[in-house]
This record gives sequence, structure tokens and C-alpha cells, in this order.
Amino acid sequence: MASTPFLSKTPINNFSSSLSPSLPLLPSTLSHRKTNPNSFRVNAKIREIFMPALSSTMTEGKIVSWIKSEGDLLSKGESVVVVESDKADMDVETFYDGILAAIVVPEGETAPVGASIGLLAETEEEIAEAKAKAASKASGSTPPVAETVTPTPPPPATSTPTISQPPAAPEGPRKTTVTPFAKKLAKQHKVDINNVVGTGPYGRVTPADVEAAAGIAVSKPSESLAATVKAAASSSVPPPLPGSNFVPFTTMQAAVSKNMVESLSVPTFRVGYPVITDALDAFHDKVKPKGVTMTALLAKAAAMALVQHPVVNASCKDGKSFTYNSNINIAVAVAINGGLITPVLQDADKLDLYLLSKKWKELVEKARAKQLQPHEYNSGTFTVSNLGMFGVDRFDAILPPGHGAIMAVGASKPTVLADKDGFFSVKNKMLVNVTADHRIVYGADLAAFLQTFARIVENPESLTL
Repeated sequence: MASTPFLSKTPINNFSSSLSPSLPLLPSTLSHRKTNPNSFRVNAKIREIFMPALSSTMTEGKIVSWIKSEGDLLSKGESVVVVESDKADMDVETFYDGILAAIVVPEGETAPVGASIGLLAETEEEIAEAKAKAASKASGSTPPVAETVTPTPPPPATSTPTISQPPAAPEGPRKTTVTPFAKKLAKQHKVDINNVVGTGPYGRVTPADVEAAAGIAVSKPSESLAATVKAAASSSVPPPLPGSNFVPFTTMQAAVSKNMVESLSVPTFRVGYPVITDALDAFHDKVKPKGVTMTALLAKAAAMALVQHPVVNASCKDGKSFTYNSNINIAVAVAINGGLITPVLQDADKLDLYLLSKKWKELVEKARAKQLQPHEYNSGTFTVSNLGMFGVDRFDAILPPGHGAIMAVGASKPTVLADKDGFFSVKNKMLVNVTADHRIVYGADLAAFLQTFARIVENPESLTL
């Protein structure tokens, strides 16, 4: 299983420490070393174990299992806990000797990156203190219980304030203000307008006042409209069916959901292209005994086409500029239990076909065991998604955030085709659809790329050069 050392946060008892030399340095670590020349001095005996950032997109992690229990002795480099990131499960190792004094975040729970998940004591004397600190952390994270407070009655007033009253209306005949429609209703229902008490501004008699005086039920359109809107809103979210189960997202599913929502903000377009695969199928039959898969052939063909069309391998992340990537890293979508991941074939254009196939097999095995390292799944520049092995003839793929294009490959099927002379023949045809970021890739760019890809597939001997 993949592993990484955990980092130690600011010490509880004002200790300072450096990272283990074997730990890959993070940017924050580098700045810490520059500003703290005495970082190797350790003054404290209780250290915090915090949730590490196992990838650049990781914001929280889930504790899969604690390999060690409270009270166990730990040696430097020993695995302590298994953490589930957004893409993989990884062992977290300690680079200190000590005792696992307290577990702050138990198995099955999540914690944000940088949060304390456990405490490490140097000697047995500090275990009790560490447990107390862990208990205080746990109690501090739980919301306080609201207390019932009995309000204290205010003290009796010593004097009664004088409230100024509005001046009384002068006695005498009162002039009644009536709206035109109210007058019409009063005449229609034979209501004496002088006996109607107005509820409008400055005592104005409104149509509702006349209807009330005539004994007519007054309708309230605003209330009925609110009731209608409320009923429509409630009906738009149907109640769950009897026997339904609520299933929260796993960490990986939540990451996929977040990426798919982000991709909706990118203006994309799609271009399809038919590719004749008779030569590729025959070539695959020849190299298959050597461990070469069709996915590896397609990835290699895409990489070779991208060499000639670098704009399709570019990426735009801020909406203001784009980058021509110096490497051609082909990410290939793989369905695994409970999610989707894209292992990356780095420098696919430079790797030998057989070495590429071997590398791909290793990546798939690590992906299904959830042991991929971050650079093995987040460094892609172009993505290939192949559903042809399931008999799907064509589909559209969603563009991953930060990529310029993604290729969706359908199944190769016998198709009746006519040549330029009008003669019919049956050939294997595969439909390829590419979704691209229209901010950096235009229709002509994508069409030219697909033509080059088709030429490579139709002449596959070049894949071994």
C-alpha cells in the first residue's frame, strides 16, 4: 500500500521540529526551513499528528483504519494510520519514536487537511496529559448544549414615562376619500359609502373595505399565490420511495462530483470522426500475446497525434491565458469499485509501446487497489475514455477541469462502406468523439488532430517506431 509520513503541526508544548529527510518537502516546509535554522531542535514531548494533504486537490481525508492502537510503541518509519484521500488509500508513517497516546479522529470519520487526528507522547508519563488534551479537543469540536436560562424580571419602574399622543381629530363632518373602483362597487352593492371605515392610506376607502361592508368574502391573491408557489416547490422534490436507502458519497465520489460540476463552467464543443480499424485490429492480434492492450494502442496513437497538434494538449485554468504543456501525459479513465479514476501514462509519446503497456498494467493494478500516488493520477494533459469493450458505439465524455480535450472511443463494428468508385465493402469502423475547451481549441484544430489520429490508427506499424 502506498505510504507517506505524516507531518507534525505546531507542537502543543511549544516544541519545534523538522520533517524527516525522507519526506518529500511541501512548499510550506521549504519556507519553514529557510526561516527557522534551528528546526531540528525538539523541546516538547507531546506531538500532534495531523491530517496530511495527500494530493493537491485534497481538502479532507477519511480515516480508513488505525494500524496502531492507543498505547502502542511507535518506531520511526512505521505505518500508523490508513487515510483515504479523494483518489487513493495511503499509509501514513511516523518519523518519530514514541507512544500513540490518543486517537482524536476514530475510524470511519473525516477531518479537514491540517486537523489533528492523534497525539504522540514521548514517554508514558505524558500519556495521561495527552489523553486530557485529546478529550478537550473532542469536547471543543462538539457544539455546546444550549442551556435553559430563566430571564430575570425587570425592576419595577420608578416613574411612568409620558407617551405623547397624536392630536385628536377635530370634531365635525368628516370628508371620506374613496377610490374610483370602490365607489363603483359601493353603487353596485348599494353600500352607503359614508358608513364604510377605510383601511387604506389616510383612511381611504378601498374596494376591499366596500366588499367587507357588503358581506362579500375578500380574496387574498398574495396568500393564494404563496400557497401555490409553496405547493409547487414541495412537489418538485418528491419524497423518497418506501424502502429507499440514503447513501452518502464516498471521498472519491465527492471528488468526482466536484470536478464534474466545475467542468460545467468551461465552454466546450464536440467533434466526431469515423476511423477504420481493420489494420489496427490485425496489429492488435499480433501484439496481444506480448501483453499489449487496445487501450495502450489508443493511448500511444493519441500521444503521437498530439505531438503534431500541441494546442490540443494545452490547458487553460484561469480563463485569461493557456499553457502549452511540455509533456504529453495521457490519462485513461478506469472504473473502480465506488468511483472513477484516471491513471496517467506520463510521456506516452516517448515510451516504447511494450514499455507503455507494462506501465499501464501496473497503473491499473495500483488504481484498483487504491494505491496510486498523487502524481500518477493528477498529472494528465489529455484524457482517453474507452467504452468500446462494452459494445458502446459512441458517447460524449465530460471534459476534466484543467484539460484541453478528452477523447471518447466507441466500439469497432463491421460496417458496409462505399469507396470512391462506388464499390461496397465491409470494414470495421470505430467512432471517436472529442470534447474540447473552446477557449483554446477551435474546430479546425480538432478536425486536423482527428485526421492525424485516424492516419496513425489506419497505419499502426508506426506505433512501434
